[in-house]
Amino acid sequence: MSRQASVILVGSVSAYIGHENAAVYGAAKAGLLSFSRGLTYELRDRGIRVNGLSPGPTFTDAFASLGPERQAAIYDELRQTVPLHRIGTATELAKAAVYLASDESAYTAGTVLRVDGGIGELAY
Repeated sequence: MSRQASVILVGSVSAYIGHENAAVYGAAKAGLLSFSRGLTYELRDRGIRVNGLSPGPTFTDAFASLGPERQAAIYDELRQTVPLHRIGTATELAKAAVYLASDESAYTAGTVLRVDGGIGELAY
């Protein structure tokens, strides 16, 4: 990687909160975000920035195989847990990633940007 490169590791809000049937998933995502801090330290002399992106509930195709009714029910349930009372979009996450990859965040390293509607801080 060249100097001034930017690495973004995508974790999850599950690294900060516990929820049903997600202990291993949350631990893995917490480890990934911790890894971003360690890499920041290890790559600092090369000028490579490493940051984490921690999304909350986001509309994706992850639940598509469950059918439209079950998928809608899951998103309704998730929406109730988010302080902003809505589900995030892939576009919102992409904008955050573009920020972390750009020169606009040239002084940002070893941090985790939460794009989670507040759930990681305020919980439910």
